Amino acid sequence: MNIAIVGAGATGLAAAHDFLNAGHQVTIFEASDRPGGLAAGFKEPHWRWTLEKFYHHWFATDTDLLKLSEEIGVRDRVIFRSPKTVSYYNGNFYPVFSPKDALTFPGVSLPAKVPWGLSAIFLKLTSNWRNLEKITAHSWASRWMGKPAYNALVQPMLEGKFGEYAKDVNMAWLWARVKSRSFNLGTFVGGFQAFFNALAESVIERGARIWYNTPVEHIEQDLAHTWHVKTPNSPFADQFDRVLVTTSPKIMSRLVPQLPNDYLRSLNNMKSLGAIVAVFALNQPLSPNPDYYWYNMPKNAGFPFLCLCEHTNFVDPQNFGGDRIVYCGDYLPVSHPYFSMSDHEIASLYLGSLNRINPAFEPAWLRKFWVFREAYAQPVPMLNHSQQIPATRTPLTGLWFASMSHVYPWDRGTNYAIQLGRWVSQSMMG
Repeated sequence: MNIAIVGAGATGLAAAHDFLNAGHQVTIFEASDRPGGLAAGFKEPHWRWTLEKFYHHWFATDTDLLKLSEEIGVRDRVIFRSPKTVSYYNGNFYPVFSPKDALTFPGVSLPAKVPWGLSAIFLKLTSNWRNLEKITAHSWASRWMGKPAYNALVQPMLEGKFGEYAKDVNMAWLWARVKSRSFNLGTFVGGFQAFFNALAESVIERGARIWYNTPVEHIEQDLAHTWHVKTPNSPFADQFDRVLVTTSPKIMSRLVPQLPNDYLRSLNNMKSLGAIVAVFALNQPLSPNPDYYWYNMPKNAGFPFLCLCEHTNFVDPQNFGGDRIVYCGDYLPVSHPYFSMSDHEIASLYLGSLNRINPAFEPAWLRKFWVFREAYAQPVPMLNHSQQIPATRTPLTGLWFASMSHVYPWDRGTNYAIQLGRWVSQSMMG
């Protein structure tokens, strides 16, 4: 078959990998100038590694990612470490990285930690997420984890992550975070862009064509059920037997207006949040503790962002020419004022809170900053979400759709995007 893929992110490239293994022809259309999607990176002249625009890390439990990296011969470049996560409580940050940290966390009394711990064990052991999606995370966690643990740890996460939808997100989302994640975090030598470059090179070497800087404007099926992909430079240049689209649901609805109204309606009803991330290159470390990598900030504590990640407490700052890299990020609706603020306004707002991490921080520490925005960054799984997701196989013969929303019940991430791409490729090949 001659197959078109829209998007050279993890899902599209993983699908292409399997299509080529089966002997099919593959053409990939990518709007940006490089592969990787939301995990794509950038690089300063004095850096050895690329840096992701949106903070990413992998987990030791990411089996699909590790399997694919082995298949393309780069498994030895995946590295795992154990940086610490801390949460804000009563004016200070406390580790919540390990079971030992949980026992000493002052925000929950020792008796109140019992239901919290038992609930975590239950979530680790159960696989029955379909029952959990029938109840909200707010209802389940506040009842079974206990009010103290819920108020100190779960509620700030739900409110920070989902905002106005905090009490509507189903419990399967929280189950997936507990069930699948490891304490060890992973990265790739050279940055994640290096991984996606290797994956893209692998599919190109086996015959795939990747057209970068080529946004797709329209996808159309003719009366013979042949597909045409229209781009600014080559309208309907090729004929395809199958098409896989890996964009957001709303972009999918615009690309293929031929889709039946019911399917279009389901695409447009999918709820999601955008992301805004400011990346700061500092001339010295921000965190007073070099082991602290990830900072969780409750919105009710007055921080202008959800989390802070000191990337160079995870990887060697020499990979970035000695720069200390700090991410400040948030998930927000695209209607939020942050999306209309200038990069300088966002940076100034975020920098104003860094002295709450380190009272000695001064703006003179800043060497350079970047601000990145993405409209489709965090799907919002409501009650019975599995019944609301549009089918990957669309009602139009030969057209498939695989988005971040389709990795549910798992939360978005490279591993599940790869898993989705390989699963949907098998479906498309029958």
